[in-house]
Amino acid sequence: MNHREKLLEIYESSSSISDIEIPIEILPFLIVIGDNIERQRGVFTVIITLGIHKILFPNQDIRYHQDNMTGGFSGRSVDTKYITPTMKQLELPSMSESGWLTRSLEQPYPYLKEYNGKIGSVQVKESFLEVVDFIQHNSEQTENILRILLKRGIDLREDNRVEVSPIENPEKITIENIIGSLNEFFSENYKISGGSKLPVLSFYCIYQILLREMKRFDGCVLGELGSHTSSDRTSKTSGDIEVFSGDGMLLESLEIKFEIEIDNHIVNRVIEKIHKYNPKRYYILTTLGIKEDDYSEVISKVHKLKEIHGCQLIINGLLPTLKYYLRLIENLEEFLSIFTDSVVSDKELKVIHKIRWSEISQKYFGE
Repeated sequence: MNHREKLLEIYESSSSISDIEIPIEILPFLIVIGDNIERQRGVFTVIITLGIHKILFPNQDIRYHQDNMTGGFSGRSVDTKYITPTMKQLELPSMSESGWLTRSLEQPYPYLKEYNGKIGSVQVKESFLEVVDFIQHNSEQTENILRILLKRGIDLREDNRVEVSPIENPEKITIENIIGSLNEFFSENYKISGGSKLPVLSFYCIYQILLREMKRFDGCVLGELGSHTSSDRTSKTSGDIEVFSGDGMLLESLEIKFEIEIDNHIVNRVIEKIHKYNPKRYYILTTLGIKEDDYSEVISKVHKLKEIHGCQLIINGLLPTLKYYLRLIENLEEFLSIFTDSVVSDKELKVIHKIRWSEISQKYFGE
């Protein structure tokens, strides 16, 4: 039996945990991990990976989670190959590729109680290390530990199934109302990760329509919308959104910067991506414009890039660009429908985002 098969077997028995008995001293730590799954998906994923590996290889000291450690193994490889893909399939909270892409968890030190990585709050770090230590020294309880945590993941998945009421008053679907609703949705201080993906999602949805309706995009396809939790060093894409021609050439890229001024550093990084991926056109869309002190130099770099490379780098307002695109499409209601479905189904967005969009939709487009 491999790691995936074992995970699926334990998952099947995790819908109910009323039969589980575990030592009371570990319960507070499991509660902390369970309460922080949404914020600390890496921690959740790593514990699941280590637990599954301990069941399959009981003699392995799972605290030594890298194969360059004496007596260690590659937890990241196990996670990337078996655990995270399975968690995604089950629609459980997960990372984009691996829990070990979280810098605080990938430090080259064993997960002993004196581990130096930050791992979120002090409480989360302590709980993580206590749970790992407990699994290592009480391997007969490992399946129970995993069932408790997976049950919490299942509950979160079900809580995330938020339904947004259908549009009640199509007459209210105007460009101004759509922009107003999106601006309010984007600008909310959610105090939790995921909000930065919302404007990216809006452009990804409208591009689905533009590619179908505009002659300029005949035969073009959208690149897959990647995880918004991936860093530039791991994303392997030129921007947040990519449009490819029929022969696979990169035609257009978009980088979305909400409430971020465009400065020399951002432009330099984008120019590096342009030279690497060679798009014909690149948009940087922002709500704050170009930093005043950097304005002249940024404009100079844009002109120089066009002369040397040929790519047209366009820095523009996020909402004005979205408003312009809305004018180009035939059916505004279709855009709202696609966007709403995307918000509801997106695995990186939290319940609060989905509930808030339901409220905003009702406010702008309800009776």
